[in-house]
Parts: sequence; structure tokens; C-alpha cells
Amino acid sequence: MSLRAIAKRLDLSVTTVSRALGGFPEVGAATRARVRAEAARIDYRPNQLARRLRHGRSDAVGLVLPAEVGQFDDPFFLRLLAAIGPALQCAGLDLLVMTARPGAEELRAYRHLIEGSRVDGMLLARTRRDDPRIRYLLDRRAAFVAYGRCEAKRPYAFVDTDGAAACRMATERLIGFGHRRIGLINAAPHYMFAHHREQGWRAALAAADLPRGPILHAEPSEEAGFTLMRALLAERAPPTAVVCANDRLAVGAMHAVSLAGMRAGRDISLIGYNDLPMAGGTDPPLTSIEQPVARAGARMVAMLVALLGGADPAALQEIWPPRLIPRASDGPAPTRDGYETKTFKPRPARDVNSEPNPAKDAKSKPRPARDASNTPRPGRTP
Repeated sequence: MSLRAIAKRLDLSVTTVSRALGGFPEVGAATRARVRAEAARIDYRPNQLARRLRHGRSDAVGLVLPAEVGQFDDPFFLRLLAAIGPALQCAGLDLLVMTARPGAEELRAYRHLIEGSRVDGMLLARTRRDDPRIRYLLDRRAAFVAYGRCEAKRPYAFVDTDGAAACRMATERLIGFGHRRIGLINAAPHYMFAHHREQGWRAALAAADLPRGPILHAEPSEEAGFTLMRALLAERAPPTAVVCANDRLAVGAMHAVSLAGMRAGRDISLIGYNDLPMAGGTDPPLTSIEQPVARAGARMVAMLVALLGGADPAALQEIWPPRLIPRASDGPAPTRDGYETKTFKPRPARDVNSEPNPAKDAKSKPRPARDASNTPRPGRTP
């Protein structure tokens, strides 16, 4: 059905019907109501392409996901997509998703979307300290909202959790448990969130007058967490507690701890970040910092809609306080009884099925050394 059919049935001009459906104020309320009722009756669907061409907008938002192993399948991005999609639908906007490898390929994707007028704005996540995506969008005066901050001096809209406060909170919790050598398994240093989390870890140790523990970096994945945790356990004096920059790193670290014959929360403490669903299903359950991805995704969409309406990006910057979710992967620092005095290496796992056997223990005791003198033993003739 077309606008012409509605106009003919209601004895109105096509222009009046079009403006009534578009919500133009010069069309009276009674006429708008008649037009909308007739459109609903005949199940009229406007031609979105023609409408977008008239308004000069695409009514679409772009999101470029990293197409690298260990990042594309990251649960963080899946949760973000799940939050963004419904919020955009409610705002009458479509989501256009692309994948690209970080670097030149990624910037080509941004130029394709922005300079080709395929989207009205962009959403981006996992910001970097020096982020070429943000520089490009600022140079183009494009509407965009980031999940995270960078070191750009020009203002832009963003939502972020206070990662420095979060890791300071986690480290202070471990200090309160009596830990004095606390390590950090961090994400790659070019990520802004890795910088903030290291800041919080350092600040807590400095405030407690403790030396900085060991720190290792990698792309956040379970494999990297496993490898880096094994490296920490192999040190001459391994940490008794480790803060991990995200839950994937922590899950890998927990696996390395288990293979070493130790148990997280008893022999060594681990704290993750993001509070992914997997955190509650590990053995033991993982203490973690909450990352409110669903709430952040919805807020990013609301900010972008405001930007498209002319809002100042400097007024759309929010840093949320962190919340720690305590579970069983961290606890009191182990005593020296559980470690060798100098190396602090874990003792081999004991067979829990074996029971004490006094007779066997007696047989296994060493015999007294024989007297090397010529003194005869009682009851015998020399």
C-alpha cells in the first residue's frame, strides 16, 4: 500500500499524509490521528530508503569488532552486542557490524562507514592509550561514543568503570588478607584499561609501603593467563596473590595453579575482572570486579542518540564506581609451613587416600648408628 492510497481514501493530499506520518507540527492533531489510524488499518510500511534519502540520514550505527584470535570471540564483545542491539531497536536505529584487524585494516573500515555515509554514528570499545580510531572520528566531527577512555585531549562521549579504583580495591583486599607479595597479570600495555588497572595496583601497594610485585602483560585470553601464571610460579619467590586484568586471564591462571598441585584461595589468591558468567562456575568460584556491560551498552546508545540530537560530547562523560564480587578464589595468605623457606615453592600434593600406618612408619625409621668402639655388648663374650 502507498501514501497515495491513504490520501485518496481520506481525501487528503499526498504531502499532508506524508507530513502527518512524519510528525510535522503544521498538521493538526485530528488529521494526524486519522492518517495514522488508516495507516495502521492497511498495515502501511514506509519506504525507509526513500525516507533516509529525504532526511539525509542512514538511521544506522556502526560497530567494528577486532578480527583477531582471542579478541573476536571475547565474551565481553558478545555481551556488549547483546546490550546494544535492543537499545538501538528501541531508538529506531539499525546496527551495522563489521570486523577488521586492528591497524590499517580497521581504519579502512571506519572510513568506509563514515565517509560512505553508511552510518550516522559509531560505537567503539576496548580503547587504546593512543587510539587512532578516536583521532579519526574527532577529525571527521563524527558522532560516536566509546566504552573506555584514551589520552586524547579533545573531549568525546564515553562510559567507563573506574579501573584504577577497582584494582586498588582488589589489591587492598589481598593486603587485608595478609599478602605481602602481590603480582599482576595485565593486558597488553597499549590498552587504556590495562594502564588504569596497573595504576590502581601500584597505588595500593605504595600506600601499604609494600614493594611492587611481579607484573606480566599479554593479550587477554585463557591461554595467556595460563602461560603467565606458570612463569610467576616458577620464580624464586612467587607471589602469594595475583590480580588479573580480566576473568579470561584469571581462568587460565587458575588452571596453571591447579596443575601445580595448588588450590586458588588456599595456596595462592586470585582476583579477576569483568565478572563474566564463567566466574561463578570455576573451581573455586572466582572473586571478580563487576563490569556492568549491559547497563553500559544501553547508556552508550542513549548518549549517541543525544549526540545526534546536537548534545555536547563534553557533557556526556561518565566514570562509574567499581563493585567487587567476593567468592572463594582469594583468602588469607598461606603460612610458611606450606612453602619451602627460601623458594616458596608449593609442596607436592599429598595422596588424600593414604592413612597413617604406625607399623609401617616404625619400620621406615632409621636404625641407630652402631658403636664404632670395641666395647662388648652386654651378655656376649668378647
